[in-house]
Amino acid sequence: MFEEMMTKALEQAVKALVHDDVPVGAVIVKDEKVIAKAHNRRFCDKDSTSHAEILAIRKACSFFNEQFLDGCDIYVTCEPCIMCAGAIIQARIKNLYFGAYDKKAGCAGSVLNVFDTPFNHKVSVKGGIMEKECSKMLSDFFKKKRKLDSEEA
Repeated sequence: MFEEMMTKALEQAVKALVHDDVPVGAVIVKDEKVIAKAHNRRFCDKDSTSHAEILAIRKACSFFNEQFLDGCDIYVTCEPCIMCAGAIIQARIKNLYFGAYDKKAGCAGSVLNVFDTPFNHKVSVKGGIMEKECSKMLSDFFKKKRKLDSEEA
């Protein structure tokens, strides 16, 4: 189940590449059924909050016509940032499963762990699912960006 859902999140991440955005994808699942999926759209939306997790949460809330996603799990290709970690808690998502660790901005243990804070809702967290595939997609994207930047300089 973990790999099947993370593969779906990776498929979403590929869609972010079309917009030249950081390839992060998210899938929200309830009772083993995909409820919502999204990918980063920050550049094409010109909106710094258009992260995959936020967009997927919005879609799932719309699907249920509820503000809370009790009993839902989220699969994300990269460890959430502080904004997305907070949104996951506020949405009352049950489990967070992520692929790549983010040593610069990850808030599920890499830089800090928002999920260990005693908020009103506790999210169970498991990282490193298909880590190699998720990390490679991200590192390839940033290598390409750095190469293009150096060619333009």
